[in-house]
Amino acid sequence: MILDMAIAPGEVTTSLIILVMVFIFVRVLGSKGRKQVSPPGPWSFPIIGNLLQLGDHPYLTFIEMRKKYGDVFLIKLGMVPVLVVNGMEMVKQVLLKNGEHFAGRPNMHTFSFLAEGKSLSFSVNYGESWKLHKKIASNALRTFSKAEAKSSTCSCLLEEHVTEEAAELVKVFAELTSKNGSFDPRNAITCAVANIVCALCFGKRYDHGDKEFLRIVKTNDDLLKASSAANPADFIPCFRCLPLKIINAPREFYRAFNQFVARHVQDHLTTYDKDHMRDITDALISTCHNKYATTKTATLNDDEIISTVNDVFGAGFETVSTCLYWSFLYLVFYPEIQTRIQEEIDGNIGLKSPRFEDRKVLPYTEAFINEIFRHASFIPFTIPHCTTADTTLNGYFIPRKTCTFINMYQVNHDETIWDNPSLFSPERFLNENKELNKSLVDKVLIFGMGIRKCLGEDIARNEVFIFIVTVLQQLKLEKCPGAKMDLKPTYGLAMKPTPYQLRAEPRSEAGTS
Repeated sequence: MILDMAIAPGEVTTSLIILVMVFIFVRVLGSKGRKQVSPPGPWSFPIIGNLLQLGDHPYLTFIEMRKKYGDVFLIKLGMVPVLVVNGMEMVKQVLLKNGEHFAGRPNMHTFSFLAEGKSLSFSVNYGESWKLHKKIASNALRTFSKAEAKSSTCSCLLEEHVTEEAAELVKVFAELTSKNGSFDPRNAITCAVANIVCALCFGKRYDHGDKEFLRIVKTNDDLLKASSAANPADFIPCFRCLPLKIINAPREFYRAFNQFVARHVQDHLTTYDKDHMRDITDALISTCHNKYATTKTATLNDDEIISTVNDVFGAGFETVSTCLYWSFLYLVFYPEIQTRIQEEIDGNIGLKSPRFEDRKVLPYTEAFINEIFRHASFIPFTIPHCTTADTTLNGYFIPRKTCTFINMYQVNHDETIWDNPSLFSPERFLNENKELNKSLVDKVLIFGMGIRKCLGEDIARNEVFIFIVTVLQQLKLEKCPGAKMDLKPTYGLAMKPTPYQLRAEPRSEAGTS
């Protein structure tokens, strides 16, 4: 009986072959049914992922990884998969062509405290409410930043505030040189630029020695020191419980910053007069309380107004002040470039107070500013993005809610775009007629692009221009004898140069208007 039930050896072999073939067939069908393969990337450690491999300058590490894995690759920060995007074409694909699918923000510990998570720049949620929020903020910024606003009832105009603060900065530089012989310009620059944002947002300026004002400026500076593109608390949740400064600093800094902004906004809500627009805060209140009052369209509540002002205030002076701090270093580092800019200023506007429209007649100065943006690349990454839906990039499948880093530094130093990218050369932005090459300017990444592009790009470019021209009209910036200077940055959310000292002497040979 037992022998009757046994299976012959040949039948066993045949059955195994059939099973193997069925298994292979199912796998082939399954692979065809899948969307696409995941991006390549380096091997990662358990728990910490690739955090230890990033080094002091992650944007440079990613450039090295790009040589092996291509423009699109996947790493792990902690246990979180992070898509890293390099190369202009892939960046355009992410931010422009497929922008809606990459328009989200990851839920990161570092930024969760900013305006209690309602920040326009850092908001995790992307949708119709966010789009309305952005439109309202853009309109308010436009109202107070365009020269044509002079014909309106607005009493707070960007151009006026910038020219006044730039003139004040010249005095401060001269006084510091007279008093100390040399000085680090960072605090003076930050205070001057922050005052412009205060004027735009709150209709007032502060004395450079005001204690509350200096505390907020320092708070922002400390926040940047504690923030980076790879804060471990953002990617390893258990780290948030540790008593480390890099983990807990953002909460303390954002709390003080939020309270400062909220106090001013609440004061505006109390004193608001629809017939007298004082600043951006009033413009936001007007838009929300009047324009949409009779419609069913969702609008901003008071907390969201505070968060919008928070965005304008925070972003409005960090990019500009950092750019100016780099600019004055480069002008001292390359005195021949400083001389050429001064000759252009003398020959075209003399000692006339510069205006935004003068950017058209000072192409070399504009080229210098763009080369600062490109060469220093002091904002190496965009604020991290996050996919809003399953999507594909460069043939790879990217799941929904994938954190995405855009390496703007790499694009700004890509040898396929820029000749000798390590060389600092403003001339690269001028065509054969010595005019600004706008198509090349558009390839510089510092403000991002697409849906999440920085709202304040035009404002920032205008401010930087006015400050540089005003200072170089009247002062000659000089290196301190024997002092060593280098252009190596200190990594952070916005990269700063190593602290340096300079002298600012009056220009006796300045042109006349």
